[in-house]
Formats: sequence, structure tokens, C-alpha cells
Amino acid sequence: MKNPHQQLVNTKRWVIKIGSALLTRVGEGLDLDRIRWLTGEIAYLRSQGKEIVLVTSGSVAAGMQQLGWKERPHALHQLQAAASVGQMGLIQAYASECKKHDIHTAQILLTHSDLSDRGRYLNARSALHSLLELNVLPVVNENDTIATEEIRFGDNDTLAAMTANLVEADVLVILTDQDGLFDSDPRLNPGAKMIAASAASNPALDAMAGEGVGDLGRGGMATKLLAARRAARSGAATVIMSGKEADNLRHLAAGIAVGTLLWPDNEPMTARQQWLLGHNPKGKITLDDGAVHVIRQQGRSILPVGVTQVEGDFTRGELVVCTDMAGNEIARGLVNYNADEANKIKGRASSEIESRLGYLDAPELIHRDNLVVL
Repeated sequence: MKNPHQQLVNTKRWVIKIGSALLTRVGEGLDLDRIRWLTGEIAYLRSQGKEIVLVTSGSVAAGMQQLGWKERPHALHQLQAAASVGQMGLIQAYASECKKHDIHTAQILLTHSDLSDRGRYLNARSALHSLLELNVLPVVNENDTIATEEIRFGDNDTLAAMTANLVEADVLVILTDQDGLFDSDPRLNPGAKMIAASAASNPALDAMAGEGVGDLGRGGMATKLLAARRAARSGAATVIMSGKEADNLRHLAAGIAVGTLLWPDNEPMTARQQWLLGHNPKGKITLDDGAVHVIRQQGRSILPVGVTQVEGDFTRGELVVCTDMAGNEIARGLVNYNADEANKIKGRASSEIESRLGYLDAPELIHRDNLVVL
């Protein structure tokens, strides 16, 4: 197909993420004109039959302005304070503008631990699906007020991708201050060319994305590429494009080639597999070549006999990384035994578990239903 963007015309559910660089005027707080434009575009997309979930940044930047701070603080408690102050004005601005279009809004605040805990993950998923069924616009943001360094998403690109997984979105749109992803930094190379479309998994994109963190935001192109790959897990396409051009969202909905389209090129994962990958691993186990073969080629469970090394301090039911003998990550899964128990039964046949531990919980160290092979 000459224009792969044309495939987006018949998509239904979109997650739109907008970052701090677009939502705030440096030193002047929220850009209310931008919020007015965005809500107008969302109203248009909804009139065309699209279901929209909005993921927004801006609470810290808005709070900085209200507190009179010129530079983003580094101390976590100051960031939390700024977020709590700014969140009020940010949501009020969206609610006020959406009301003009007869759109009801709902605020959703999330932390990484909300999506790592199975119960809270399912609750968040159900809430978002219910809001969409009620024709309400969910406005999602990281809960910066209570988040700590250990549970922060780190940037709202990651949050947007995980939200796309949660709601099983067709498209993730990341609005930025750049036209798209370029083959080199356009700020340094005037001859840089924008990538019109590519498979999200294309390894050549990594060097193009580079690094970069703005004064107000935490994410650069590298985080947007990672977000596209996360979104692809559930089959969502990602478009990285400028949020400064007035008609870009309308053009995208019409199938016009704007921004960089990154399409999913791997088999979509189940919701449970996506949830497993959203965990922070608590340990690592090393597998021998035979174990690697059977889980990759035959989809089998991981038995203690195939484990050569156990690292970390994990409890039963927690997530561990599984690597081959060379240290390459090949899978992630939830363990049936804690770290001490795993060390006692590693390299042993399942028939020996009870004699070594005094009980038998399961013959597998990780059951295949709780395993994601990468």
C-alpha cells in the first residue's frame, strides 16, 4: 500500500497522548489555547465515530507556574507538591472546554503499582471500558502526587502505551513538538528526513530515536519508540506527530499521511501477557539450553531441572526474568516458589521437590500460563 496511513481510517478506539512541551508555555503555565484546540479536535473525532482516551501531561509544569518556580525541581517531594497544585487547574481546563462540546470527562490517576497489581489492573481496565461505554472522555495522568521513584512510569509516553494495552486501542497517537521521527536529529541536521512509516520492531529505529529530555517533560523520542513497541503488544499502531499543526488529527483520521506511523508486526499478546510484562521483576533465573528450547519451541512450562542459577529475593507469585546461559532475556513469568526454595530445587527433577522442601506446591517452577516468551 502506497499510503499505510489509509489503514487508520476504519479504526475505532484511539488513545491520544499530549506532552508538557505542547501543553505549557515556559514560565507561563498551561497553554489554554492548546487545550481548547485539542478538545475541539477530540469532539470532531468523536463525531466521526472514534472512541477517545486522553493521556495528558502538564500537572507538574502547571503547578510550577502557580508556585512561581522557574526550573523543574529534582526533589521528589517538590515534584509531588507541584503536581498536586497543578492537577487541579489542568483537569478543570479540560472539563471546562469539553463541556462546551457536551462531552463529559472523568479523571483517572494511575501509578505503576496500580497496573502491576492484578486486582487493581483489572479494576482500572473495567473502569476505562465502562467510561467508554458511557460515552465519557477518560483523562488519564500519572498520579505524581503519591508516586515514588520506584513506582513512577517515568514519562507519560509509557503510561499512554500501557493505557492503549488496557483499553485494547486500535491506535496510539503521541502528539509532540516534532513532526515525527527523523533519521537524525533535525535540530542538529537540517537535512534530516522524517520516517513516514515503519514496523515498530525495526531495530534501525533505535539509533534514530537517540535520547533527549526536555526542561518540562521527562520523555524524548527514545521513550516514544519504546511506547510504540509496548502498544504493539496488543496490536495497536502508533503515530508520532506534531501537535502544533491545527488539522493533523483530522488528516490522520482521513487517512492522510502525517507524522510517523509505526505498525505492529508481531502477534498481539493476550491481556494477561501484557499485564505480566508490565510488572517490575523481582529476580532472575538462568535456564540451560534444553529448557530454553522447550519453552520457545514447544510452549512448555519451566521445570526446576532446567534452572542453573537463581538471583534476587522474590516470594511466591512474583515476577522473575528468565535468561539463557549467555544472559539474554528470553522470558518473564510468575514463580511458584520463593528464592530460597528455588535455590534448593534448581537443577532437580520435579519428583525431588517434596523431599527437598518438605512439601510440593507445583511440579513447575513457572507454569506456562504464567509465562511470557519474548
